[in-house]
Amino acid sequence: MYLVCGEALFDFFSADEAGAPANKVAFQAIAGGSPFNVAVGLRRLGVDVALLAGLSRDYLGQRLRQVLDDEGVDTGYLQEFDAPSTLAMVAVGADGSPHYSFRGEGCADRQLLVEHLPELGEQVRGLHIGSYSLVVQPIADTLLALARRERGRRLVSLDPNVRLGPQPDIQLWRQRIDELAGQADLIKVSDEDLEQLYPGQAPEVLIRGWLQGSAKLVFLTRGSQGATVFSQRHGHWSVATPKVQVADTVGAGDTFQAALITWLTEQGLDSPLGLEQLEREQIDALLRFAVNAAALTCTRTGPDLPYRHQLT
Repeated sequence: MYLVCGEALFDFFSADEAGAPANKVAFQAIAGGSPFNVAVGLRRLGVDVALLAGLSRDYLGQRLRQVLDDEGVDTGYLQEFDAPSTLAMVAVGADGSPHYSFRGEGCADRQLLVEHLPELGEQVRGLHIGSYSLVVQPIADTLLALARRERGRRLVSLDPNVRLGPQPDIQLWRQRIDELAGQADLIKVSDEDLEQLYPGQAPEVLIRGWLQGSAKLVFLTRGSQGATVFSQRHGHWSVATPKVQVADTVGAGDTFQAALITWLTEQGLDSPLGLEQLEREQIDALLRFAVNAAALTCTRTGPDLPYRHQLT
């Protein structure tokens, strides 16, 4: 089983039609949040998964729990709070990329404390952390403590998934990601993330620094330009994105992340030692599996992640 850690929320997409009156705004609300999406994506791809998160007792929080139950995600690690659910207002650009505005101060997904951390049994093969839960308190310190505790005991994966809306302090993002990169075995990061974190700097320089620590593999996603893998043992190379009709890119990065973990799990290589043993051909197959999965998500509207039978 894999334990995904971080936020769960509702994304609100504008559903206004042309000519709609200005005094009425229509929205379509879709359950999401990067860690939430990764958990659902893993289950759809056939991996046993649980979500460690703070969840509201309000109506939206209970709807989030219902989605997890319906998808088959283990909800035994959720912590409920008398605080509201986070809302993310989403505008989709002409190229299909989403732009977020968050309503989350004091909300339930931020309330996770170190005292809420469970002891993990051998059935938990690894954990994944990412997105703004890395930098908003108190959950940020809680997840850092968890990563430090579990380093070397099970696979730790990291996706910064930078969202400056909930926390605009770029120095805080840099500091926390540097700390977590030192605990992670596998890192997935987008070119947009690195441009926000380190504008004008060559991604390869930063990534080589991460590979000097505990990270064995780093994946750099470049949207329509494909993705690049950096390996401690085998160097780096890129693959192209398949040509698809893009509806939007919402959930593509989360699909990529879930696909990475799924491939490693299916091969029995979802451990720090397993990553060290990967040959170049295996890493290439892993990269292509993730790129193809993410491309399929881009053909759909919203975070509609694929099922395993839809990937060949």
